[in-house]
Amino acid sequence: MLTLFFVDDLPTTVGATYEFNNDDALHAIRVLRAQIEDLYALSDGQGAWSKVRVRSVAKKSMTVEVIESGTQEPLATHFSVVQAIPKGDRVKESVEMLTEGGVDRILMWASARSIGKGSDKLQITAREASKQSRRYRIPTVSGAVTTADVVDEIAKADLALVLHEGAVKKISELVKPGAKKVLIIIGPEGGLTDEEVESFAAAGAQVALMGRPILRSAHAGLAALSAVNACLQVW
Repeated sequence: MLTLFFVDDLPTTVGATYEFNNDDALHAIRVLRAQIEDLYALSDGQGAWSKVRVRSVAKKSMTVEVIESGTQEPLATHFSVVQAIPKGDRVKESVEMLTEGGVDRILMWASARSIGKGSDKLQITAREASKQSRRYRIPTVSGAVTTADVVDEIAKADLALVLHEGAVKKISELVKPGAKKVLIIIGPEGGLTDEEVESFAAAGAQVALMGRPILRSAHAGLAALSAVNACLQVW
């Protein structure tokens, strides 16, 4: 699969040349040792993409020619994950893993027991993880949302799941094919409070058990996305 880079002004006309000169171009030149005739994929991060061939390489830029272009349509099911803000570097790790898991939107949540802080650089983290996972649509990262905001999001979803170790029903028992707007709520390392669980359930969310092992908060989202994708037959 071609190495993917993002650009603000994506060229899409086959046969047209384009001056590729952002930080990604510098990475391709200095780290990947870009050579004439090499092939890369460029995208605008919103689904449009172009396959390009390198025509010339300078110190900090390269000229490429568009040889094919198209659009990656979004999946029929839209996934949002509410992620209680983890501590330290795990906040970045959670965004990376959710992006690789195919999430469309990440809402960093300041839950009652969150001890971490959000970052205005998390959208950059999602962008870099999108390149790594070869996806042409970069998920949006919002935060820090409040518990009231999460309640509002539940009302907008076809299916809302709150993962909780005290739940009685498993994800596989609650998720059936057909949902188009899915919301998954991940609590903090210290767990959700009873008040949070009750508030989300009252708003229409279903409290779900993912399994016996208790995952770290930063890892639970990827596992939940995988399980829900399988249950919805997206995968």
